[in-house]
Amino acid sequence: MKSANQAAVAPVARMLTVAAAAILLAACSTTPAPPRWQGDTPGSMLWVGNSYFYFNNSMHGHLGGMLTAAGVRGTRQTSVTVSGSGLDWHDMASHFKPGTGMARYSFNAANEVVFNKFERAYDLVLMMDCSQCPIHPKLQQAFHDTAAKHAVAVRNAGAEPALFLSWAYQDQPQMTDQLAAEYVKAGRANNMRVVPVGPAFAASIAKRPDVILHAPDKRHPSLAGTYLGAAVVMASVFKKSPVGNTYTAGLPADVAQHLQAVAWETVQSFKQ
Repeated sequence: MKSANQAAVAPVARMLTVAAAAILLAACSTTPAPPRWQGDTPGSMLWVGNSYFYFNNSMHGHLGGMLTAAGVRGTRQTSVTVSGSGLDWHDMASHFKPGTGMARYSFNAANEVVFNKFERAYDLVLMMDCSQCPIHPKLQQAFHDTAAKHAVAVRNAGAEPALFLSWAYQDQPQMTDQLAAEYVKAGRANNMRVVPVGPAFAASIAKRPDVILHAPDKRHPSLAGTYLGAAVVMASVFKKSPVGNTYTAGLPADVAQHLQAVAWETVQSFKQ
């Protein structure tokens, strides 16, 4: 038979146990889940962004050229871009709906339709916001909210989310550090790798200002800028050095070699 003191202590103990469990659950809910897929060479990639990606016949196409030259074959890539878009314009979950999502079908060499079945639609999703959204006072919070939301959607689909840190406008170099601060903040908060293309642009300009990385509008990439972006993705996502790669996208050999070296050095020194 319990004493009066024991009877009084039991409910208190139960309350403390429940409270501790609630605190533990709350802590777990705020801790980003680790990516389900963390390979050195993703077999498939989805690029989600805007015209920064699709200029110069698309950055993913140039990455494909570099990967093929490096002996990495069969990487499936899809670029989902909307002109002028912010990351919050994209409905990420819709890309992974079974039977209706991205890459549901394709055409083979005989021009016959093939309905694809994959273990997962993509291994990695590379996301970029609009050129100034992460640092714009009216859009900055939307960037962080959307990055978190999309990270969950990508992981629910069994893929790894990553952020593409874009570059500064040609006439506003201060944007490099500003953008880097926000992308790194979002990457840390959501356990996402950050691909440092913006810092690579700045490093290239410091070493060789004669290599023009921007289009005449001072915002979009020139062919050299697109090539540099692809080289950084190769180094960061695929963990393969682009130095010495024979794919040059038609750029002069010395320019391609310079951009390859800058990409590799930037990725190696970038701290997230």
